[in-house]
Amino acid sequence: MDDAAPERQLNIQIDPDHLVGVYANFANISFSEYEFTLTFARIDHEAEEGDVPGVVVTRVNMSAKFAKELLDALQDSWSKYATVKGIQDLPEAPPREQ
Repeated sequence: MDDAAPERQLNIQIDPDHLVGVYANFANISFSEYEFTLTFARIDHEAEEGDVPGVVVTRVNMSAKFAKELLDALQDSWSKYATVKGIQDLPEAPPREQ
């Protein structure tokens, strides 16, 4: 008898209104004993005087466990991105003589 659980796949659906996503160039992270909150905003960095205007585009609340999983996933993805970007930015090697 095989005790292995059957493989499961995510079936995530997205509302067409969310397909475009939102742009954010600022994030704030806050936390309590129970959850983390990520607030993403679009900030106008062109303002030269006074308060810097911005608008919150989305806020995500998550458990501490999920926040750790998200951090691990971001670190993994960043490492992969940096490797690819680093390879792309290498100077071309001169042709080898045979």
